[in-house]
Amino acid sequence: MNKISMTRRAFVTSASAVGLIGASGLALPYYSRANQRPAFTHGVQSGDVDATSGMVWTRTDRPSRVMFEVSSTENFANAVRLAPLDTSPASDYTVKRLLTDLASDQDIFYRMTAADLADINAVSEPTVGRFRTAPASKRDIRFAWSGDTAGQGWGIDETGMKTYATIGKHTPDFFLHSGDTIYADGAMKDEADLPDGGKWKNTVLIDEKRKVAETLDEYRGQWKYNLMDKNVLGLNAICPTFYQWDDHEVVNNWSDSKDLSSDDRYSEKNIHVLAARAARAFHEMTTIRYEPSEPGRVYRKIAYGPLLDVFFLDMRSYRGANGPGMQETVTPQSRILGEQQTKWLKRELANSNATWKIIAADMPLGLVVWNDASKKAGAEAVSNGDNGPAKGRELEIADLLRYIKNAGISNTVWLTADVHYTAAHYYNPDKAQFQDFNPFWEFVSGPLHAGTYGPNDFDMTFGPELKFIKAPTAEQGQNLPPSAGLQFFGLVDIDGATEQMTVRLMDRDDNELYKVTLDPVRSA
Repeated sequence: MNKISMTRRAFVTSASAVGLIGASGLALPYYSRANQRPAFTHGVQSGDVDATSGMVWTRTDRPSRVMFEVSSTENFANAVRLAPLDTSPASDYTVKRLLTDLASDQDIFYRMTAADLADINAVSEPTVGRFRTAPASKRDIRFAWSGDTAGQGWGIDETGMKTYATIGKHTPDFFLHSGDTIYADGAMKDEADLPDGGKWKNTVLIDEKRKVAETLDEYRGQWKYNLMDKNVLGLNAICPTFYQWDDHEVVNNWSDSKDLSSDDRYSEKNIHVLAARAARAFHEMTTIRYEPSEPGRVYRKIAYGPLLDVFFLDMRSYRGANGPGMQETVTPQSRILGEQQTKWLKRELANSNATWKIIAADMPLGLVVWNDASKKAGAEAVSNGDNGPAKGRELEIADLLRYIKNAGISNTVWLTADVHYTAAHYYNPDKAQFQDFNPFWEFVSGPLHAGTYGPNDFDMTFGPELKFIKAPTAEQGQNLPPSAGLQFFGLVDIDGATEQMTVRLMDRDDNELYKVTLDPVRSA
């Protein structure tokens, strides 16, 4: 594919790009189209992009044959046409595929057109998106991360999910969604009372969001709701999203010990049934890659050139049941990552030649997250809240941190969300109960569009030092709406020349709240 001079920002802001996105239906409801032709209902997505490949996704309104074109130019000159794929009710008319044999460090434009399987001559208008492949050589890299979308009843209001639009203005190479991508357990109402006496109005609402998700179609509906927001659609059209999941994709704080017997919202009480349906919807509705060795796997590595590898953890699927978290030895019940994932992570970290190793964790390491917040009981995340030597899930993390030190693995940085505020933590072995590790940073950001909470208490097992925090004050209270402005994301810039990493914590109005530049440790 030929190189082009047009920048990502130029594409995003150009009149022709606006026309492409408008023609694709990204800003228009699909029901405004002539119903005799197929239509794309929820825009496009790309994700899991590396130097030579990337996933793309779309959804049609009926069984359709979807034609794909790929080009390095916006006008699709000399486009490569791929074999078509069919959509069907079995996957709720979604389709995704891996684009391969791409040039590195290249803007890729993809275009999809749908033909009605019942009337192959009835053809949709095209839908278009773009992404940039990872570099094969050292260049500047920028990406964003955050988590927590459409939670606590705060849905799509007149403004929409503004944080997504703010992220888009920075034209990141990719966006890392750190989990709680949907709130399947968060039923919404048309209106909600605000602390100042006003009303929050969910101007967009569908039936699937008026109750908790239990059926496969209801889980799918949670995803489709987020894809009705203009800001989400706009970011998806120009920026790949790398997804991981946490608990609200299924139900709050789910593990094998989750008991729904007294929760009247649920007629399906079996957590394993709910998790299976949720996982299927997650993979149908996102651009996460398919792993043949373990279909449905979420943990994976994305290599993004010589300066960056991103390791996505799954801290939900392989954990033991939530409990006090006070086990003295590592057992299947005390784990949060699971034996196989831990072995994979150690191996991939040791084999990584990238300057920076981002560990994308859906839950923070040193913050106390209670399984039962009202009673302050049970470990929902890693920490058990006793400030002592490693126990329970802390044992698995302690073993990992010890391994990173002993194997000489440098420049690991942890990124996370989950707690609905933003913070910077520096883990210092000199202040820790468990001390056999090298110092490292953990940055927390979120929510994208949900209630703002916090701050959480520290557990000093791994010696976290609070370098920055932005969370609700005692006077503001908890569960602040997005309109209060305390919605957060992070930006990471890696300098191609110096290899320094700069991390910025931002709010939805694009204010820079905190900034730190990290120098890479050079190998001897």
